[in-house]
Amino acid sequence: MGTCIRAWATPVFEQRMSMLEGGVGAVATASVHAAQFMVITNCCSPGQNFVSTSWLYGGTYNQFRVYMKKFNIDNTRAVYIETISNPKHSVPDIAAISAVAHKHGIPVIVDNTFGMGGYLSRPLVLGADIVTHSCTKRIGRHGTSMGGIVIDGGHFDWSTSGKFPGFTEPADGYHGMRFWETYGYKALSAKLRMDSMRDLGPCMSPFNAWLFLQGLETLALRGKRHCESTLALAEWFEAHPSVNWVLYPRLRWHSHYEHVKEVMPNGGGGVLTFGVLPDEEKIKGGVTPDLIRVSVGLEDFEDIKHDFEQAFVAVGLKPAVKLNGDPFNQAMSLFNDGFMKDLGTAAPKPVGN
Repeated sequence: MGTCIRAWATPVFEQRMSMLEGGVGAVATASVHAAQFMVITNCCSPGQNFVSTSWLYGGTYNQFRVYMKKFNIDNTRAVYIETISNPKHSVPDIAAISAVAHKHGIPVIVDNTFGMGGYLSRPLVLGADIVTHSCTKRIGRHGTSMGGIVIDGGHFDWSTSGKFPGFTEPADGYHGMRFWETYGYKALSAKLRMDSMRDLGPCMSPFNAWLFLQGLETLALRGKRHCESTLALAEWFEAHPSVNWVLYPRLRWHSHYEHVKEVMPNGGGGVLTFGVLPDEEKIKGGVTPDLIRVSVGLEDFEDIKHDFEQAFVAVGLKPAVKLNGDPFNQAMSLFNDGFMKDLGTAAPKPVGN
C-alpha cells in the first residue's frame, strides 16, 4: 500500500492543484513555510528583496520579518501578497499589482490559502505569477495532515529583465544546464523540484498527499457552506449587542465589497474577525484583548450561533459601545494605533475604492 501511495499520490495531488489554479506545474511541500521559503529564495539572492505587507498570517509575517533577515535580502525581486489579508480581510487588486510588478520585470506571489484552491479566487488568472497554499487549511480541512504547495503560473519570463541569473545562467548542479533554456515557462516548477527540493528536502508526505486528494473531492461543497455560514455569522455579530465590531469582506459596508463581488463571486471566504472587549488604552499600549479571529466550520449555522451565544453569556459580556462611523475604518484605526504600530502597513485598495 505504501509503495502504491508513493507512486501516485503526490504527483496526482500536484497535478490537480495546478489544474484548479490554472498553472503549468506544482510542487508539494511539507508545509506552507517550506513552500514560501523555496519560492522566495529562488526569486531572491543575498542583496535583493521582496515587497510585502504586515497584514499577513502570523507565521508568514514572522518568517519574513525575522528569519529572512539572516539572508541579507535587499533590492526588490518579487511582490508577495495574500488573496484575503490576515486579519484585516482586505482584498488586494491582484491585476493592478501584477501590472505594476511586471512593468518592473518582477513576479507576483500570492498566498491563496483563503481562496480555497481556486474555488473563491484564481490569482494566476488575474495576473499573478506564482501561487502558494497551506494545504492544511481549506484543502484538507479535517486536521489530519500538514502540507504546502507552490503552483507555477507558467507565464512569467525569467530571462527578459536579466534579474534572475539562477534561471538563465548555467546550473552547477546540472552540468551547466540552463533552466530557462531547457524548461521555458515551466522553469520555476522545474527549479523548485530539482534544486530546492533536492537540496533542502521539504517534500510532502505521500500519505498526506493522499489525504489532501480526499479533501479536494468535497472542496466546492465545503467552500460554499463555509462562505454561507461565515456571512451569516458576520451579519449576526454585526447586530449582536455584545459585539463591538466585525470585519468580513462580504459585509456591504466593507470598503472592498464591490471589488470582492467582482473577483470572488462564490463568496468572501470562511474567516472573519470581530471584537467584544474594547479597551482603547490597552490597544494603544500594544495589547488587543478584543480581537478574535474565527475560522468557520461546516456545522449548521444555528449551532455555530448557539455556541457563541452561550460563550458570551458564560463570560458575562455586557453590551458593547458600538463604533461610530464607518465600521471598517473604525476597526482599522484600532489596528493601526495598536499592536502593529509603526510596523503596520495597509494592503493596497482596489482601483476605484
